Amino acid sequence: MTGTNPSVHTGNLSRPVEQVSWYDASNYCRLLTQQEFAARRIPAGCVFRLPTEAEWEYACRAGTTTRCYYGDDPGYTNFTDYGWCDTNSGGITHPVGQKLPNPWGLYDLHGNVAEWVQDFYALHPGGIALDPQGPATGSDRVSKGGPWLRPASYCRSAFRIDLPPGAVLDGAGFRVVLAPGQP
Repeated sequence: MTGTNPSVHTGNLSRPVEQVSWYDASNYCRLLTQQEFAARRIPAGCVFRLPTEAEWEYACRAGTTTRCYYGDDPGYTNFTDYGWCDTNSGGITHPVGQKLPNPWGLYDLHGNVAEWVQDFYALHPGGIALDPQGPATGSDRVSKGGPWLRPASYCRSAFRIDLPPGAVLDGAGFRVVLAPGQP
């Protein structure tokens, strides 16, 4: 769509795109919305965007309440069946869909690349929240899911990291959602 692939790990188009900043990912969503609306493949009022942190974690957990969508796994001994991390990645990203999916059929939510989300970063207030909203302003953005170069504990469902939105890392990518909203 943009004509370039900034990824360090190339050679297979099934690998996630990485080396993209939050700005790049948001711009891609804007361009995809324009392209798909012009082609009449999405209805008026719908947009492609990054998921919110709450949406991302809801999709990752897929109705579970455990550390990872496949269970608590205190020592992360089963993690390599579900995600890519420092112990099994071989120092590169991998084509998506090679590990077991979550209960809703979604792949690569644990590891491979950390994924930018829409929200600004702030400390969570604690307690239970139903569909929590991120702060309206801030400087850093949230990344979820953990990258291939970190331990499995960085890839659990609730793990989050704050990054400057202009950061470009070979462990950072994104996924998009189609949502009602204003372009």
